[in-house]
Amino acid sequence: MGNRNILAIGTSAGGVEALQFLASRFDADLPAAVLVTIHLPSGGGSTLDKLLSHRGALPAKFAEDGESLRHGVIYLAPPDRHLLIADGHVRLGHGPRENNSRPAVDPMLRSAALYGADRTIGVVMTGTLGDGASGLCSLAECGGLIVVQDPSDAAFAEMPRNALQRVSPDHIVPLAQMPELLTQLVRQPAGEARIPPNLLKYEVEVALTGHAGIMEIDRFARRSPLTCPDCHGTMWEIDEGDLLRYRCHIGHAYTVDLMSIALDESLRRALATALRTLEERVALARKLEADARQRQKMSVAADWERRGKEYQKEVGAVRAAILRIDSLEVSQRTKRAG
Repeated sequence: MGNRNILAIGTSAGGVEALQFLASRFDADLPAAVLVTIHLPSGGGSTLDKLLSHRGALPAKFAEDGESLRHGVIYLAPPDRHLLIADGHVRLGHGPRENNSRPAVDPMLRSAALYGADRTIGVVMTGTLGDGASGLCSLAECGGLIVVQDPSDAAFAEMPRNALQRVSPDHIVPLAQMPELLTQLVRQPAGEARIPPNLLKYEVEVALTGHAGIMEIDRFARRSPLTCPDCHGTMWEIDEGDLLRYRCHIGHAYTVDLMSIALDESLRRALATALRTLEERVALARKLEADARQRQKMSVAADWERRGKEYQKEVGAVRAAILRIDSLEVSQRTKRAG
């Protein structure tokens, strides 16, 4: 049956340092392929392969579509592509952003659940927000092993904490103990293969090709009254144990927490547009008032003065709304970090 020869690691903020620590302690004979998805700005991870290669015995490289998975190699998700696996090969997905990220951790873990859960160890480490929680649920359901960094040990606790709220891991460990644990786990015999659900196949295909459709997702989820923050299309609600997720017919996907944050951002953008428009109306009203006074059209000038004051009140109301949203976001961030 072989061993647990796929090690799929997801991380975000604080992840570069955590990955360097892992890489420095993996032996050259590690009998597993290591897949890594980390949230980095587009182009921001251009030297991460060299950085990890220099820190340890395993070569690290940005994954190439179609290449065979090899033991003792660290495959990194390249910027703007989902890192997936299929039948022992690396695939790079062109699908939409998930949790507002591409690459995202969830698609990588789902593909491992679909094509090799019995041989996969899924790991979520330091990071913000909740990417990775859904993917771990899929991996656990299909028979994979789950390892989560102890949130109290993580540089950023939110990502591992969200994972723990949604899945019961096989191991919770601080970073210092993780290399030894993973080295032991990859040498364990593969587990029992389980039949993956059809929803998993659909979501992996969306991440790979970007092909999604209303009729397909109607088979797996119920329609939501909410619209997608990315494309403003219809969204569907997906129940995943205690986890509620959203996916639109284009394929954008959000956990419920990230959906709330995305809607806040959408509202902020709308208010910023309204504020700019109202400020332009104030400026126009003042110009027309001045022009009317210059032409001795005092009643017209008075009318534009009145309108300008009304527009200015609306500007104040929109500014106050933006400040309330900003204050609420700071409060939510503080609560999540606590």
